[in-house]
Amino acid sequence: MPKREPSDSRTATGTVPGRAPVHRIRWWTELPLVLLVYGAYSGGRLLARGDVGTAVDHGLAILRAEKALWMNAEHPLNRLFTDHTWIGVPADFWYASLHYVVTPAVLIWVFRSHRVHYRAARSWLLISTFIGLIGFTLFPTCPPRLLEASHGFVDTMAQYSSYGWWGAEASAPRGLGGMTNQYAAMPSLHVGWALWCGVLLWKYGRGPLLRTAAVAYPLITVIVVMGTANHYFFDAVAGAAVMGLGLLLTKPALRFAERLRARYAGVRRVAVDADPTAGSSPIVGGECQTAAGERIPRQRKQSAEAAEQGPRPSDAGDSTPAPAR
Repeated sequence: MPKREPSDSRTATGTVPGRAPVHRIRWWTELPLVLLVYGAYSGGRLLARGDVGTAVDHGLAILRAEKALWMNAEHPLNRLFTDHTWIGVPADFWYASLHYVVTPAVLIWVFRSHRVHYRAARSWLLISTFIGLIGFTLFPTCPPRLLEASHGFVDTMAQYSSYGWWGAEASAPRGLGGMTNQYAAMPSLHVGWALWCGVLLWKYGRGPLLRTAAVAYPLITVIVVMGTANHYFFDAVAGAAVMGLGLLLTKPALRFAERLRARYAGVRRVAVDADPTAGSSPIVGGECQTAAGERIPRQRKQSAEAAEQGPRPSDAGDSTPAPAR
């Protein structure tokens, strides 16, 4: 008895009846999207330059609030980093580079190994990044390293600039410090992105190594941003809050995107139904088209005419008797 092939209940469009359509995600469409959003973020961050006096006032207000709550961890960490080169230099490398490496690496890992969760992870990251950009615009903040020396902070990026590619002005490559917004400190997206990486590594990773990295990476990043005097503790808290808000907005954003996609698909379907010639091949030469089973145009029509007329005398051989007269 021949084997029966397993039935496939998918429709011609690749969907399963009763389920929402699954849209295939391709890297060549995702990469331009991520690059576009990152470019918009970088450009918007650069343009979100507030008044320097306002930024300094905001930074001092945060510092006073932390001291009042006994949450001023920046001073002891900054002294530790500036007094010990073996701690300060790796911390500066951590701050200047890892968010450019780890965040895309985790995004690619989710895309390749857990693609069913990729859209939610990518949307969470992008939405939170835009929220952070709004924070930079509305609340420019002077980081501890740019306060007057009387406040007791040392810029470790400037102190150890000879060890790396960054200059004395910022974590940007040497000579390009003027192209960064040094007052975009609230919230700390270094911490926010590290938390995003940690959550995904913990949720989808397997094995003790990934679980350890999921916890260690965001925690060390919080210590690094404070010890290098690039952020206050409240900046780190705000970075985590931004990621939490972005996570809450991810599902509504995805549902809205699905409705837009479904509406666009419906408009296209109506347009095709209204135009019966849409999608059909154009008639080039009247009856000079080949149909299925034909090698030359009008082959079937000529064969039908020949069958109606019967055999021709000229086609008969010598042994074929002539028709009766």
